Amino acid sequence: MDKVNLIGMELGEIEGLLSQMGERSFRAKQLMKWIYGKGVGGFSQMTDLSKGLRERLAAVFSLGGMKLVQRMDSQVDKVTKFLFELEDGERVESVLIREGRRRTVCLSTQVGCPLGCRFCATGRVGLRRNLRAGEIVGQVIEVGRVTGERPTNLVFMGMGEPLLNYEEVLKSVRIFNSPYGLGIGARKMTLSTAGLVPQMGRLTREGIKLGLAISLNAPDDKLRDWLMPINRKYPLKGILKAAKEFTQIHRRRVTFEYLLIAGVNDSFDEATKLAQMVKGIPCKINLIPYNPIPRAKFRRPDPQRVEFFRRWLYPLTSTVTLRESKGKDIGAACGQLQALYR
Repeated sequence: MDKVNLIGMELGEIEGLLSQMGERSFRAKQLMKWIYGKGVGGFSQMTDLSKGLRERLAAVFSLGGMKLVQRMDSQVDKVTKFLFELEDGERVESVLIREGRRRTVCLSTQVGCPLGCRFCATGRVGLRRNLRAGEIVGQVIEVGRVTGERPTNLVFMGMGEPLLNYEEVLKSVRIFNSPYGLGIGARKMTLSTAGLVPQMGRLTREGIKLGLAISLNAPDDKLRDWLMPINRKYPLKGILKAAKEFTQIHRRRVTFEYLLIAGVNDSFDEATKLAQMVKGIPCKINLIPYNPIPRAKFRRPDPQRVEFFRRWLYPLTSTVTLRESKGKDIGAACGQLQALYR
């Protein structure tokens, strides 16, 4: 009989399983703290449980399902990329970014991605499958276990479109947020989307105060249709309306991510149109110079062009930041995740 993997289960689910074994419900909280809070790899390490109970648990449950295939440490930045193999042989990548005391894990939510954005390596893989909540949570547990560093912040910005895997992503968020899980505050988690309007509205009404980042990358529908085919289904007007609703209900700004591509979307005219487009929406515009990927014809703007774009944009809108992607030398920067397939 196959063992039941406890990673990815919430408190109520674990309580139900223990009840079937005749165990009291408080044991579930103990298990969650060991599994998520301390990231132990086996029941034998759960020292506040009796030896007999540990043996009974080990006979029917498992902890894991992810195997570290490769670790790559940047020689330029304090960034580490991890390649994980899942139980069915599929592979995903995660990234750990170190900034001062902050330890941010960039999480994947799908194996591949179906959206086919022209500038993104993950989109070239296509969608192979969604990740289960345990495989999303497992990335954080394994990163902590491998490095000995406790994650403080999480960004759903790795492989895949998080809102296409809505239920499993939200389940992972609840586990991360639970005091019996990893205890990471919702405000220290950010979900990035290409702009799936119905799911954005649903997320807004969930009552979970996640940060929301929207990948815009163009100031009009014509260019965005070409760069991001999903825009033909969910044009900018609906995305901006959903973004504004998020700010009104959650009383916090959204982040608009804008990937700067040389000769494509980096003109002063496009900066002006971008500022006009987001006017009236409490937001931060995050400029990201394009990170090259194999066999793509796009180019990264030169630093002077990036700075001119930022300076032109800033007086027209309240907050503009320049995000210099880290981990480019190991293929860990924005848009570069692809995983290595056999």
